[in-house]
Amino acid sequence: MPDDAISATPTTLGSSRFAPDDPQTPQGAPEREFTVKERSQAQLVFRRFLQHRLAMISLVVFVLIVLFAYVGPLVWKYGPGNITDDNSAPPSGAHPFGTDAVGHDTLAQVMRGTQISLQISVLIAIFATVVGTIWGSVAGYYRGWIDTLLMRIADLVLTLPLLAVAAVLAHQVGGTWWLIAVVIAGLYWAYVSRVARGVVLSLREKEFVEASKALGASDARIIFRHLVPNALGAIIVNLTILVSIGILLETALSFLGFGVQPPDTSLGLLVSTAQTAVDTRPWLFYFPGVFIILIALTINFIGDGLRDAFDPQQTKVRA
Repeated sequence: MPDDAISATPTTLGSSRFAPDDPQTPQGAPEREFTVKERSQAQLVFRRFLQHRLAMISLVVFVLIVLFAYVGPLVWKYGPGNITDDNSAPPSGAHPFGTDAVGHDTLAQVMRGTQISLQISVLIAIFATVVGTIWGSVAGYYRGWIDTLLMRIADLVLTLPLLAVAAVLAHQVGGTWWLIAVVIAGLYWAYVSRVARGVVLSLREKEFVEASKALGASDARIIFRHLVPNALGAIIVNLTILVSIGILLETALSFLGFGVQPPDTSLGLLVSTAQTAVDTRPWLFYFPGVFIILIALTINFIGDGLRDAFDPQQTKVRA
């Protein structure tokens, strides 16, 4: 066969180098079956996540909520602090979410409240995940007395009544949204540390860790370049769950009067201030309440999708 005919043939399985439609294919020669395609773990995770319908629907809803919170105020005619002439007006074309007793447009306030609640929950998730991952990874890698010391400290944090301690500390910091997020994250990192420790304990016995030690890699390099990236699936899933937990904790603190304080607002604060008007002006209570539920549910479903997508632990496969 001429060399140019062979070089033009696509990569195939087996020993076949002949296309079935090639006139030069000898009688009885094996036909081409299918092309080998290699996919990375990231591609497989993304593909599995796209196949999770409930997670995809939740992702779309969550993106719409984010656009509502951050793009909506740019196009809406009222701001959260503007006072209109319509007092206690029910939902209408001029005020889709109605107004409160002072005349504030509830739609503008829900937009601002969603902004603050999202910022608090995301900061809680990032801070607690970073601290907890480092803490748990170090404990799981070294084991021994280091593991015992670090995890006993984490256990001590876990024994604290989270909501009560957060309420006291949040009251001391004065209701600033980012300080409230730091307070809650400072009490919640211990949960993440236990997850990270469990994953690292199983990964540290793998061959690639032994190979890295044999090549002279430092402990820090092994932890942050090998163990943490391989535990990324469980870490990302916990991060999404923390976003949901964070917004619920912020709501609880604001409902108790220890969260974000006026003149700023949050979804929890809006629900708290409207609890006495449920019978007379229910729109003040139900609209921010619906957004709290939507954010919590969508984040939980996204986390479920990520958990299913990351489940098969493998680096590369052939498909």
